[in-house]
Amino acid sequence: PYQSVPSSFHRKKRVKMVNFTVEQMRSIMDLKHNIRSMSVIAHVDHGKTTLTDSLVQKAGIISSKAAGGARYTDTRADEAERGITIKSTGISMFFEYDIKAGEVAGLSEEEQAEQAAAMEEAQSSAANVQINENSYLINLIDSPGHVDFSSEVTAALRVTDGALVVVDTIDGVCVQTETVLRQAIGERVRPVLMVNKVDRALLELQLPAEELYQAFCRAIESVNVIVAMYNDEALGDVQVDPCKGTVAFGSGLHQWAFTLKRFAKTYGQKFGVPEEKMMTKLWGDWYFDAKRKVWTTSDKGGTLERAFNQFIATPITTLFEAIMAE
Repeated sequence: PYQSVPSSFHRKKRVKMVNFTVEQMRSIMDLKHNIRSMSVIAHVDHGKTTLTDSLVQKAGIISSKAAGGARYTDTRADEAERGITIKSTGISMFFEYDIKAGEVAGLSEEEQAEQAAAMEEAQSSAANVQINENSYLINLIDSPGHVDFSSEVTAALRVTDGALVVVDTIDGVCVQTETVLRQAIGERVRPVLMVNKVDRALLELQLPAEELYQAFCRAIESVNVIVAMYNDEALGDVQVDPCKGTVAFGSGLHQWAFTLKRFAKTYGQKFGVPEEKMMTKLWGDWYFDAKRKVWTTSDKGGTLERAFNQFIATPITTLFEAIMAE
């Protein structure tokens, strides 16, 4: 049987793994609006396979200890020997994601009725896994990063809806990053960005908050330059933007990541600011003047700290320092 658990496993700290069978996998496939297919693309050695390991671990397929070193999607002997991905490998995972009421957007009344009927049928055949409107089947393809295997990337992109572009925080956008981005846009596949290996910036280089922010900015701007260069009008605006939730930052090796939305939700409640508005204040030239208790885009005296640094980068750096000191 296919072993998987909903992502709520980690929130509720259950001990029991869910036995997700092939029949249940087929059942959730009837919920066509709840299926997402995506490719993981990047320059070689930017952490695609390690990040994929973390996602596989979150689905309960492998243990947290194995994630990062398991290279679960490197199934060939030569891939294990050389430590690189040669062939694109797909894996299906079951996750649960809570969508706010009214956000199931884009579905007509007819489509919602069709989805409800499919859900009822799926639930009748799902004995161990509760399938509902928050259940999602994620088909993930880990593709090679080496230039010699570009054809594998193209093949993966042609069967997926979106592309997760992985960029190393320190190395930034490299030659193959541009190649795979060009391939994605050429196949009319929308990209989102994961700025990976943040742990390297904090542990190896020990970058201060502002330098870390600038490293993030360089990675995002470099990706957007490539996107603008090869953009297809049929795709519309596909530039990545942290304020729109299309950029994540984290560490595939250490199995953590965040988007601005995560912090905006917390700080928005504290400051009494709507979540969407708070996201814009946590990026760019925004500062919080604690003395006057106001938000400002001007730091004439040079005494204020950038909001991203103050509310996100510094707390993460402090946490890392505390852990390393133990």
